[in-house]
Amino acid sequence: MERGPLARETQILSGTAGHSHDGVAPEGVTREVARIAALFGDAIRSERRRRRVTLRTLAAVTGLGRATIADVEAGRPATLATYVRVAGALRLRPELRLVDPRRRDGAADRQVDVVHAAMGEAQAAHLLALGYQVRIDEPYQHYQFAGRADVVAWSIERAALLHIENRTGFPDLQDAFGAFNAKRRYLGSEIAAQVGVDRWRSETHVIAALWSTEALLPIRTHAASFAAVCPDPPGNWSAWWCGQPPSPGRHATIIAFDPIAGTRSDRRRWLTLEEIRVGARARHRDYTAAAAAIRGGR
Repeated sequence: MERGPLARETQILSGTAGHSHDGVAPEGVTREVARIAALFGDAIRSERRRRRVTLRTLAAVTGLGRATIADVEAGRPATLATYVRVAGALRLRPELRLVDPRRRDGAADRQVDVVHAAMGEAQAAHLLALGYQVRIDEPYQHYQFAGRADVVAWSIERAALLHIENRTGFPDLQDAFGAFNAKRRYLGSEIAAQVGVDRWRSETHVIAALWSTEALLPIRTHAASFAAVCPDPPGNWSAWWCGQPPSPGRHATIIAFDPIAGTRSDRRRWLTLEEIRVGARARHRDYTAAAAAIRGGR
């Protein structure tokens, strides 16, 4: 059997047994194609609705059938030529990047995570203005469990704790849920011991997803999973955000959050899970668009 450089490189690329000759298991290929098609479809549907373009009009402009456009928006895989024609008609430029999932969220511009930082800054500034104690990127250790909490706020007077886990995307649902569940389980007692509270009468744990098509798509696609991890309505989160006393007990909820306030006084900063599930419009297309908006000062 050949054991030269080519064989060694092939072994490195294939990684583990059980993969097909191209290095990716067939079910993995199908899953990735479906994910990309769903992401493209959701982005196209959101942009078409934002521009108030009907399916009939878009079909006429692209020369494609209405059924084809509907299939694309539903996340059914199409040819690259179809995506290019539809995107071009909506003044979008389709991009397909090859990323290393072992790097933070797989994108080079996320090494300096301006969006994640902006989310934490917006939340901390708002909560501080309401008079709460706030910590950012708070480390905790509980035996073998260690990590950092993105934003933690508390009120000793009310014996209430708020923990926010900011997410700009969900490249690995199991990893996201595992990290959140560990913090939900152990973070409260650690913070209580640090600030001198016997126990919290109220604990609110929140997953705050970036209000983008990229982040909302997996929530819609796996709505039951997110509801299982974050089963509670957003009442406690809303109470914290409005400076009101939260309800007693332990609560876990998920929202979509926009770190950019904008100039309108009525501009909402967050969405509920139900609003996400029924197809509320995304504020940003993806991480890159949100980062550009933040850098541009919008």
